[in-house]
Amino acid sequence: MARTPLMAGNWKMNMDHLEAIHLVQGLALDLQDNKFEKGTVDVVVIPPFTDIRSIQTLVESDDLPIAYGAQDVSVHDNGAYTGEVSTAMLTKLGCTYVVVGHSERREYHNETDEVVNAKARKALAADLTPIICCGEALEVRKAGEQVKHVLGQIDGAFADISAEDAVRCVVAYEPIWAIGTGEVATPEDAQEVCGAIRKHLAELYSEDVASKIRILYGGSVKSANVADIMAKEDVDGALVGGASLKADEFGKIVRFNA
Repeated sequence: MARTPLMAGNWKMNMDHLEAIHLVQGLALDLQDNKFEKGTVDVVVIPPFTDIRSIQTLVESDDLPIAYGAQDVSVHDNGAYTGEVSTAMLTKLGCTYVVVGHSERREYHNETDEVVNAKARKALAADLTPIICCGEALEVRKAGEQVKHVLGQIDGAFADISAEDAVRCVVAYEPIWAIGTGEVATPEDAQEVCGAIRKHLAELYSEDVASKIRILYGGSVKSANVADIMAKEDVDGALVGGASLKADEFGKIVRFNA
């Protein structure tokens, strides 16, 4: 099955709402100038919460070929949860994606596989597409346990998620040692784990379900290496960090096959 590539830019804690407008306008102009055809690649920006309303206004008013989402979501619907943001708040702002289980959330906020699973299921219930992150630390990679470690995270993240909902999920494999370090897994490294993830999803569900789930690679992706990574059979896109903060660079990543 031909899976539409997905390029998602995770801005992390960067860009105020004015900078966000400028960046999205620049990205849209780059895509327009290079005759990007909507539908060939799904383009997504994942800004801080404070930028979402500004991006919604821009995308909707100019009918831009760019989707957007949030970097996290609460497992609660509402109530006395200071600092939390619910799925209803995100959908009201037009979000269609939400990142869950990023390694920084796991490390700095002690999020477990159970929490990641709860957030993924909450997102699915609200018709949001969860981008479920997984990946290993350097010591796990050095021990040769990367596949086992990541598949354990997949088991946790997809617990109690039906086959019907599983096909709506996106998986992002990000080796932690390659995030923001300048280090990048080789295309072969990316394929090894992404291929193992797809095989495991086929065991959890079916070959048909696994063939429909998009699996992204993340970790120091840039225009200079994205084409080689995307050439691998089980890599369907990228979760891009720092390179997504520059409109022309992210535009080149989106147009990797141009």
